[in-house]
Amino acid sequence: MRVNKTMVISFLFACILGACKSAPPEKKDTPAEKEEAVASGTPVTLTSPSGGAMSETVELNAVSTFILKTTVKANANGYLQVVNAALNKYVTKGQELFVIRTKESQSLGNTINALDTSLHFDGVIRIKSPGTGFISTLAYRAGDYVQDGEQLAVITDTKSFAFLLDLPYELKPYLESNRNLELKLPDGTILNGHVEMAMPTVDAVSQTQSYMIKVDTDKQIPENLIAKVSLVKKSKSNTVSLPKAAVLTDEVQSGYWIMKMIDSVTAVKMPVTKGLETADRVEILSPALSPKDKILLTGNYGLPDTAKITIIH
Repeated sequence: MRVNKTMVISFLFACILGACKSAPPEKKDTPAEKEEAVASGTPVTLTSPSGGAMSETVELNAVSTFILKTTVKANANGYLQVVNAALNKYVTKGQELFVIRTKESQSLGNTINALDTSLHFDGVIRIKSPGTGFISTLAYRAGDYVQDGEQLAVITDTKSFAFLLDLPYELKPYLESNRNLELKLPDGTILNGHVEMAMPTVDAVSQTQSYMIKVDTDKQIPENLIAKVSLVKKSKSNTVSLPKAAVLTDEVQSGYWIMKMIDSVTAVKMPVTKGLETADRVEILSPALSPKDKILLTGNYGLPDTAKITIIH
């Protein structure tokens, strides 16, 4: 059977024409799709430099204490006949605290009085408070036997209340400009204090020296309470700074940089020289920054020198 060549050619031409008609037209990106493609950069948030006063501080601990504590001692062997002392009781100088009946009077007192009533021998010794304050330690109660020289009680002088600041010796040069300090108690109370004197010894292990800080307050503060003291090392009245999260560094902290916006979608690496540093901000000494500059705050870690970003509002 012979095939008509004209029919074969016509059939092939029809197939090719049908295939061309079924092929979809080339798709062009819409403006919205182009914007979506551009917005595929690293998501970040921005911040701007700010000016103002700034100070670099170091936070130290100060412990409340009573510097003067007076010991009340027995001055004879005997029995405590009367005890007028009680824990936390406030006493004044010269107030009678204890009455001791000597051991000898227990056996000889009645015999001597029977022989001569004019002697009025009772063998009683009265011990008075040597200072003013409250009783912080009480060792005996009425009826106990005590020996000469034994400690009966400890009186804490309330006027000797102070905080002891343990200052590392290398920070001593900064203390001259920090004579007046603020002490923050654990409950949020702020006390104004003044450095009065330094203790004459340095701790052999920690190499810290204790300084006595007197506070102006009528509030009853317990002993051994730890307060926070901020010691100002450096301060400037007007400087430019950034949040700490905006300033990046390498593993060995050999250099510092920020990521600065140069247009709406691009950020570049910019080396900086930092100055003062606080708990949440860093002073930027160079280059000069403007409040209008946009600096990456989050999403900036690990970006290349030039990065495409997407701003999160």
